[in-house]
Amino acid sequence: MNSSGTTASAELGLRLVVPDRAAVPLVARLDYTADDPYAIKVAFHTGEDDPVEWIFARELLTVGIVRPVGEGDVRVWPDKGDGERTINIALSSPFGQAQFDAAVSPLAEFLHRTYEIVPAGREGDYIDLDGEIERHLHD
Repeated sequence: MNSSGTTASAELGLRLVVPDRAAVPLVARLDYTADDPYAIKVAFHTGEDDPVEWIFARELLTVGIVRPVGEGDVRVWPDKGDGERTINIALSSPFGQAQFDAAVSPLAEFLHRTYEIVPAGREGDYIDLDGEIERHLHD
Protein backbone atom coordinates (compact mmCIF):
# COMPACT_ATOMS: atom_id res chain seq x y z
CA MET A 1 0.00 0.00 0.00
CA ASN A 2 1.22 3.45 -0.88
CA SER A 3 0.21 6.82 0.48
CA SER A 4 1.21 10.42 0.15
CA GLY A 5 -0.38 13.52 1.61
CA THR A 6 -3.02 13.59 -1.12
CA THR A 7 -3.14 10.08 -2.63
CA ALA A 8 -3.46 6.45 -1.59
CA SER A 9 -3.19 3.25 -3.59
CA ALA A 10 -3.31 -0.44 -2.81
CA GLU A 11 -3.59 -3.83 -4.43
CA LEU A 12 -6.51 -5.92 -3.26
CA GLY A 13 -6.86 -9.65 -3.76
CA LEU A 14 -10.33 -10.55 -5.02
CA ARG A 15 -12.13 -13.64 -6.14
CA LEU A 16 -14.38 -13.59 -9.20
CA VAL A 17 -17.43 -15.61 -8.21
CA VAL A 18 -18.34 -17.97 -11.04
CA PRO A 19 -21.60 -19.95 -10.74
CA ASP A 20 -21.06 -23.71 -10.50
CA ARG A 21 -17.26 -23.32 -10.58
CA ALA A 22 -14.43 -22.46 -8.25
CA ALA A 23 -13.89 -18.76 -7.71
CA VAL A 24 -11.14 -17.22 -9.84
CA PRO A 25 -8.50 -15.20 -7.95
CA LEU A 26 -7.46 -11.85 -9.34
CA VAL A 27 -5.98 -8.55 -8.25
CA ALA A 28 -7.47 -5.08 -8.31
CA ARG A 29 -5.61 -1.82 -7.88
CA LEU A 30 -7.37 0.84 -5.82
CA ASP A 31 -6.47 4.51 -6.27
CA TYR A 32 -7.68 7.53 -4.34
CA THR A 33 -6.77 11.18 -4.70
CA ALA A 34 -7.85 14.28 -2.84
CA ASP A 35 -8.41 15.90 -6.25
CA ASP A 36 -11.47 13.63 -6.67
CA PRO A 37 -12.41 13.13 -3.00
CA TYR A 38 -15.69 11.29 -3.48
CA ALA A 39 -14.32 8.56 -5.77
CA ILE A 40 -12.13 5.48 -5.70
CA LYS A 41 -10.84 4.13 -8.99
CA VAL A 42 -10.62 0.35 -9.13
CA ALA A 43 -8.69 -1.38 -11.92
CA PHE A 44 -9.50 -5.09 -12.14
CA HIS A 45 -6.58 -7.06 -13.60
CA THR A 46 -8.30 -9.89 -15.44
CA GLY A 47 -5.37 -11.27 -17.40
CA GLU A 48 -6.08 -9.13 -20.45
CA ASP A 49 -3.59 -6.47 -21.54
CA ASP A 50 -5.61 -3.59 -20.11
CA PRO A 51 -7.39 -3.73 -16.76
CA VAL A 52 -11.13 -3.19 -16.51
CA GLU A 53 -11.67 0.09 -14.68
CA TRP A 54 -14.63 1.18 -12.57
CA ILE A 55 -15.09 4.24 -10.39
CA PHE A 56 -16.86 3.75 -7.07
CA ALA A 57 -18.20 6.24 -4.59
CA ARG A 58 -15.94 6.01 -1.54
CA GLU A 59 -19.02 6.02 0.67
CA LEU A 60 -20.50 3.05 -1.21
CA LEU A 61 -17.50 0.86 -0.37
CA THR A 62 -17.41 2.15 3.21
CA VAL A 63 -21.10 1.46 3.91
CA GLY A 64 -20.93 -1.88 2.06
CA ILE A 65 -18.60 -3.22 4.73
CA VAL A 66 -21.40 -3.08 7.32
CA ARG A 67 -24.67 -3.34 5.37
CA PRO A 68 -26.03 -3.87 1.85
CA VAL A 69 -25.90 -0.73 -0.28
CA GLY A 70 -26.25 0.27 -3.91
CA GLU A 71 -28.69 -0.41 -6.65
CA GLY A 72 -28.50 -0.75 -10.37
CA ASP A 73 -24.99 -1.14 -11.77
CA VAL A 74 -23.13 -1.47 -8.47
CA ARG A 75 -24.16 -3.29 -5.31
CA VAL A 76 -22.00 -3.98 -2.26
CA TRP A 77 -22.77 -6.08 0.82
CA PRO A 78 -20.95 -7.73 3.74
CA ASP A 79 -20.65 -11.47 4.30
CA LYS A 80 -19.06 -13.67 6.90
CA GLY A 81 -17.66 -16.54 4.92
CA ASP A 82 -15.45 -19.24 6.43
CA GLY A 83 -14.74 -17.20 9.57
CA GLU A 84 -13.24 -14.24 7.69
CA ARG A 85 -15.33 -11.13 7.06
CA THR A 86 -15.69 -10.53 3.36
CA ILE A 87 -17.30 -7.94 1.17
CA ASN A 88 -19.22 -8.75 -2.00
CA ILE A 89 -19.27 -6.44 -5.01
CA ALA A 90 -21.70 -7.02 -7.89
CA LEU A 91 -21.21 -5.07 -11.11
CA SER A 92 -23.55 -4.87 -14.07
CA SER A 93 -23.03 -3.16 -17.42
CA PRO A 94 -24.34 -3.54 -20.96
CA PHE A 95 -21.31 -5.80 -21.55
CA GLY A 96 -22.06 -8.27 -18.77
CA GLN A 97 -22.17 -8.89 -15.06
CA ALA A 98 -19.59 -9.90 -12.48
CA GLN A 99 -19.53 -10.61 -8.77
CA PHE A 100 -16.41 -10.43 -6.62
CA ASP A 101 -15.61 -11.06 -3.00
CA ALA A 102 -12.65 -9.85 -0.98
CA ALA A 103 -11.44 -9.83 2.60
CA VAL A 104 -12.72 -6.79 4.48
CA SER A 105 -9.50 -6.09 6.40
CA PRO A 106 -7.27 -4.81 3.53
CA LEU A 107 -10.14 -2.81 2.03
CA ALA A 108 -10.95 -1.25 5.40
CA GLU A 109 -7.28 -0.35 5.87
CA PHE A 110 -7.22 1.35 2.46
CA LEU A 111 -10.47 3.22 3.18
CA HIS A 112 -9.09 4.35 6.54
CA ARG A 113 -6.12 5.91 4.75
CA THR A 114 -8.45 7.75 2.36
CA TYR A 115 -10.32 9.25 5.32
CA GLU A 116 -7.01 10.39 6.79
CA ILE A 117 -6.38 12.25 3.52
CA VAL A 118 -9.91 13.70 3.23
CA PRO A 119 -12.12 13.31 6.30
CA ALA A 120 -15.78 12.33 5.84
CA GLY A 121 -17.95 15.39 5.29
CA ARG A 122 -14.97 17.52 4.19
CA GLU A 123 -14.86 16.38 0.55
CA GLY A 124 -16.30 19.68 -0.69
CA ASP A 125 -13.29 21.51 0.74
CA TYR A 126 -11.09 19.72 -1.79
CA ILE A 127 -13.08 20.54 -4.91
CA ASP A 128 -12.46 23.69 -6.91
CA LEU A 129 -16.07 24.18 -7.98
CA ASP A 130 -15.36 27.33 -9.98
CA GLY A 131 -12.51 25.58 -11.78
CA GLU A 132 -14.71 22.56 -12.58
CA ILE A 133 -17.49 24.76 -13.96
CA GLU A 134 -14.99 26.72 -16.05
CA ARG A 135 -13.46 23.50 -17.39
CA HIS A 136 -16.86 22.11 -18.42
CA LEU A 137 -17.96 25.36 -20.04
CA HIS A 138 -14.88 25.42 -22.27
CA ASP A 139 -14.84 21.72 -23.23
